[in-house]
Amino acid sequence: MDHVLLDSDVILDFFMDRQPYSTYSEQVLSLCDSKKIKGYLTPVIFSNVYYLLRKSSSHQRAIEQLTNLISITEILVIDKSTILKSLSSGWNDFEDSLQNFSAEGDSSAKVILTRNLKDYRKSNLSILTPEAYLKTRKISK
Repeated sequence: MDHVLLDSDVILDFFMDRQPYSTYSEQVLSLCDSKKIKGYLTPVIFSNVYYLLRKSSSHQRAIEQLTNLISITEILVIDKSTILKSLSSGWNDFEDSLQNFSAEGDSSAKVILTRNLKDYRKSNLSILTPEAYLKTRKISK
């Protein structure tokens, strides 16, 4: 079973139905729901997604969506070590470095799914778009 970190943009593509990307995000989340892959998020991702969902819907609706999301995913830890690695990493995007080092610190996560491939070019993990991941892994729903 693959263990993948789902970046904020993947989750937002699904919730905001941003075509054509939402199709692939929906398939990835469906794989998480059916336990064919194990999806991970970080507290930062949850916070970012809530903030952006809240801008276009009610607090209650955003909470419902996140409650459904957490029922099919796991949460990685962002601790002092993760923050220190991120601060000293030289990455241009601190938030993405937090996601990366959180995933790298957890021996389970091997892949980060994102549409922002360039932001993760310094990662030691496999970095793929949801579309590329689905194609290369030939995972069926």
